[in-house]
Amino acid sequence: MRLTAARLAAGSAVALPVAAALGHALNAPATAIAIVATLALVTVLARLRHLESRMPATALSPSAAADAARHALRTRRLAGQLRALRNAAAALPDALVLLDREGRVRWFNDAAVRLLGLRRPQDRRIMLSARLAGSAIADWLAGSDTEPLDDVPAPADAALHLSLSLLPIGRDQQLLIARDISNLNRLEQVRRDFVANVSHELRTPLTVIHGYLELLDPEDTPELEPIIGEMRLQSRRMAQIVEDLLTLSRLETRPRLVEEHVAMRALLATLRKEAEALSHGRHTIEIEAEDAVDLLGSLKELHSAFSNLVSNAVRYTPTGGRIGIRWRRTPEGLEFAVTDTGYGIPASHQARLTERFYRVSSSRSRETGGTGLGLSIVKHVLNLHQARLTIASEPGRGSTFAALFGSERALDPGARDA
Repeated sequence: MRLTAARLAAGSAVALPVAAALGHALNAPATAIAIVATLALVTVLARLRHLESRMPATALSPSAAADAARHALRTRRLAGQLRALRNAAAALPDALVLLDREGRVRWFNDAAVRLLGLRRPQDRRIMLSARLAGSAIADWLAGSDTEPLDDVPAPADAALHLSLSLLPIGRDQQLLIARDISNLNRLEQVRRDFVANVSHELRTPLTVIHGYLELLDPEDTPELEPIIGEMRLQSRRMAQIVEDLLTLSRLETRPRLVEEHVAMRALLATLRKEAEALSHGRHTIEIEAEDAVDLLGSLKELHSAFSNLVSNAVRYTPTGGRIGIRWRRTPEGLEFAVTDTGYGIPASHQARLTERFYRVSSSRSRETGGTGLGLSIVKHVLNLHQARLTIASEPGRGSTFAALFGSERALDPGARDA
């Protein structure tokens, strides 16, 4: 028995580093590490107390008494660590709720009272999804989706907004982490307002500057012809950046779109004409489409997104290359894809392509007239259509940008004329 207790106590000495390693492996926040360590210590202490209760109340030899004293000291130290961890978890600003396999509440900290409205002691051992019934959090908990839930009202205070994640702990427990992101949302709104206001204010002076530049005749001052040409080019580029920023601001502030029947055959014909006008005959433009399916969505926004994908393919494909525009059904739904034989994109850059102003090559973007905002617009438009963007690319072999829509957005072309 003394040997078992000694092993348990020794195992507890490594509970914290093991918990830290687990947290690092799961990319978990420090709060999760603290809870895992707490559970390890709770288990060790419970086992030690159980063993002590079963020890016979008989006189101990001097060596056994010394061992018992050492075990008691170690147990007191572990209890102190447990109290420190519990106090730390209780003081954290993030709400922490420990759930069993069925989703019942085993433990929660003070922030869970403030953010989730849980109460002590009556909410212990209850189903959390039932306790939060009627909220988006309850629906998320009841589902099988393990993806984080972002920007939902707090059950205890609708003025607060939460970001939630669910972290598995072993096979029998889960840790719910809820973070108050209200201040982040306010800062993001300030950023959006600033970008929208600045872009709007820049539009008028840029229009005036560009207008006066168009009035200048290079033939009057031949020595200034290169300068005037560059000024015109840059003023047009600046005006396009402002327009793209305004488009992004408008998309960010729209929770939903007015949807309509989008005739894809007509839209694809328009995209082909735009690609040919931008290419000036330097590329081969091919269309591959199923006439038997249209799309439910916003024509204006979809045209903007698809046009950005097509124009990017033309800009970043050398002369003599091919641009393929494809529209088809897939087993998962619908796909609009643009394939090119251009420069290609290294894998290290692909995850960041939809960030504002992110460029794989700044010099090449300036040469082709890109603003660095096109794929951000594409991402926002697709999000509003519950769609997603996939990128497949290899340097020197071209790229494929595909917009994937759910099958519920498929429409019969004949329904538009009915």
